[in-house]
This record gives sequence, C-alpha cells and structure tokens, in this order.
Amino acid sequence: VAAEVEGAIVGAGTILDARQFEEAARAGSTFIVSPGITSQLLEAAKDSPVPLLPGAITPGEIMAAREAGLRFLKFFPAEQSGGIASLKAFASPLADVKFCPTGGIMAKNAADYLSLPNVICVGGSWV
Repeated sequence: VAAEVEGAIVGAGTILDARQFEEAARAGSTFIVSPGITSQLLEAAKDSPVPLLPGAITPGEIMAAREAGLRFLKFFPAEQSGGIASLKAFASPLADVKFCPTGGIMAKNAADYLSLPNVICVGGSWV
C-alpha cells in the first residue's frame, strides 16, 4: 500500500506476539498496534525503530505499560470498558499517559473522545 499511495503511513494491527511484530517490522510497517501488552512484545519493540502502540484498559495494565516507558497506549475496547468516563478518571492520576481509544468509536462520538486532554487520536472501522 505504501508503495502505491504516495505519502501513506502504513502500520500493522492486531499484533499478538514477537514473531508477528518482527514480521510486520520487516514488511515495512511504520508503526505496530496490539490489543494488549506482553513482556514478549515489549522485548521485540525495545530495540526496534518501529513504535508499538499496545492496548491497556485497567489501571494496572496502564501502570505496567508506563513502568516499561510507554506513554502512548491504545484504550481497547473503549466503549465496552467505560469509554469517556474511564478516560476522564485516568486523566489526573495518569496525567502523562495519552490514549488512542478504539472499539465502539464512531463518527457520532469521536469528537467527544477527542475533546479529552488525554486522548491524542481515535480509531474506528468507519475510517
């Protein structure tokens, strides 16, 4: 896709393990997204120039990702996990963590998410 569409930024999603991470990086992905975070994924991403956007939904998962040095996380599945109310609750105690909510985000609620100070972008299947 990147070779066919000038200026396209192509990433890989639903990456579940180190092998998939490495395959996606070799294939030319400019970023990698995962529904969660594992020590295996962290190890694969540690020395890679390709950034990882792992999913985190609970305070413990978010804090573990933060402890690993990550400050940008996928919040998935957003709507099913408290959505805007949860993200508002995380804004103060986890002020240095920013999120990309996905899962239930649609054109009709994207602006509400994007108005939050700890949301830097949203993802949705309507795009």
